Amino acid sequence: MRLLKTHPILGLVNSYMVDSPQPASITYMWNFGSLLGLCLVIQIVTGITLAMHYTPSIDLAFASVEHIMRDVHYGWLIRYLHANVASFFFICVYLHIGRGLYYGSYRSPRTLVWAIGVIILVLMMATAFLGYVLPYGQMSLWGATVITNLLSAIPWIGTDFVQFVWGGFSVNNATLNRFFSLHYLLPFILAALAAMHLLALHEHGSSNPIGISGNTDRLPFHPYFTFKDLVTVFLFMLVLAVMVFYAPNYLGHSDNYIPANPMQTPASISAGSHLLPFYAILRSIPNKLLGVVAMFASLLILLAMPIVDTSRVRGSQFRPLMRWAFWLFAANFFVLMYIGSQHVEEPFVTVGMVSTSLYFSWFLIIVPVIGLVENTLLDLACESK
Repeated sequence: MRLLKTHPILGLVNSYMVDSPQPASITYMWNFGSLLGLCLVIQIVTGITLAMHYTPSIDLAFASVEHIMRDVHYGWLIRYLHANVASFFFICVYLHIGRGLYYGSYRSPRTLVWAIGVIILVLMMATAFLGYVLPYGQMSLWGATVITNLLSAIPWIGTDFVQFVWGGFSVNNATLNRFFSLHYLLPFILAALAAMHLLALHEHGSSNPIGISGNTDRLPFHPYFTFKDLVTVFLFMLVLAVMVFYAPNYLGHSDNYIPANPMQTPASISAGSHLLPFYAILRSIPNKLLGVVAMFASLLILLAMPIVDTSRVRGSQFRPLMRWAFWLFAANFFVLMYIGSQHVEEPFVTVGMVSTSLYFSWFLIIVPVIGLVENTLLDLACESK
């Protein structure tokens, strides 16, 4: 035990995983951080294994994936794990962000933790998009073509920039090679950012559901929270096993089992299921440049939460108006996800525009106005006493 505290490396592990004091009141909603760490480890391990058999070539990429599925021992398991954990990764990260929004985890003194988390989210989406292209099926090719073409909206240099990304005049060998290289590299940058996220969190500890200082009632991380985390880890593994063994392609797209054909456009081109809300925002704005700006702004606007939240009370636990607003935001997010999966036709176009307007209004109007109203009502209640 003494070695665990005095050793330079083990002492660091001890301060984060054993003795780290955490608020006693935190619930299972705080377990998504450990699940995201597990997802990242699984993705790196399975990704490195898949890279040993994958060939980044427009002629051989699809065949190499089929080779992994059919000829490599347990290749099907590794590939299905990698594909399904990618979707689970985003489910967990959306729940993690939702918990942060609901309980005000973005507020001082954890603003840096929140900012690093938003950067991780943006980098995750870039990594997921690059990985979506690598199997080089129909949806991979056309998804890559559509998404990279968005860069052409940049004034003056847009077209040249797209050709620079492609390494030619269309998605080709150079594109696939560089996408593969970046997809291999970015998870290690994600791991470094995750370490920074933990470092920033360690300084002040986790937030708590009550929204007040947890310094008066804290417990060591081990054994209390390690065993609490194990509950959700085992549940996660159970659900993942059911998906991998019984419905491995449920979260994928059937068109990606058709070899890429640049001469045949699919009936509809959709992003991965985890990117659908932001794809819906992109499609909801007729102007191409404004659509691209809105898509990126829909992610980066999360950075503004510590500023736009004007309430004196942290979180939504004791704020009935904010609770209603949060569930409105959550419902609207699912509407955007559904709209992103549909064809660009009425009534989906109109609903998408309304949902996009509501999405941005929530951050820029609803949250600050509710905060001001609650502060005013609190002042009036205090004066009446």
